[in-house]
Amino acid sequence: MDYTGKVAWITGASSGIGAALAKELAARGAHVVLSGRDEARLAEVAADCGETLILAFDVRDEAALADATAKAIAWKGGVDIAFANAGISQRSRALGTDMQVYRDIIAIDLLAQIAFTQGLIHHMSARGSGALGFISSIAGKVGIPLRTAYCAAKFGLAGYADALRAELSQSGVSVHTIYPGSVATNVSRNALTGQGIRRDRSDKAIDNGIPADDAARAMLDGIAAGEREIIVAQGMEAGMGELRRTPESLLDQVAGMVANGYMDKLEHE
Repeated sequence: MDYTGKVAWITGASSGIGAALAKELAARGAHVVLSGRDEARLAEVAADCGETLILAFDVRDEAALADATAKAIAWKGGVDIAFANAGISQRSRALGTDMQVYRDIIAIDLLAQIAFTQGLIHHMSARGSGALGFISSIAGKVGIPLRTAYCAAKFGLAGYADALRAELSQSGVSVHTIYPGSVATNVSRNALTGQGIRRDRSDKAIDNGIPADDAARAMLDGIAAGEREIIVAQGMEAGMGELRRTPESLLDQVAGMVANGYMDKLEHE
């Protein structure tokens, strides 16, 4: 994939991986659409991205999302690439985690990202082209302690992406699931405690993680190469991800079911 002239929309673009993706996409010639809740922080990212469109809203607000989707599509006549990236993590034992924390994390990390994608797949399918990037996590491949809500959401996002990839396999729209390990961002500081409070401190693993700019480059290189699963991790985390990597033959098999009419047959049984 050549990113030149493509319109790329990123949720969670005000910091971390989202901001790094925006800057790298712009450097590769893309026009970027930046979304997040904080318009001022989005404007700071936009200053490094050339011509941009800022659409600030809460990803859980489906009415605002629908309005933003219409604006993103209208900006330059379509959205070519979309990154479901917005999310929040967790640092708490299941035994000490309020149920509301599960609801909040799943609402942001899973349901809002599905709603974001559902608003674009008709548009992309009708055009017969497009790419969808889902930012899951190594914690979406392997259950990691202190992250039960986060793992549930990220495993769920990967499952949605896998099924969607198969459904869209004949449409010209590609689906890429990205599994970062520790990336040097504020993800741990912003993580929720068991009582739903911002943790406000980082982890050594995160502080010593892959620089966000390097991670963004690896993600975009993987999409450009047509990789369906993109593991961006180092050390033990990379090993975990590779152990749980879905075999290409299995992804081909499921896509083949669709090519052979599986969905039509099942719907008309």
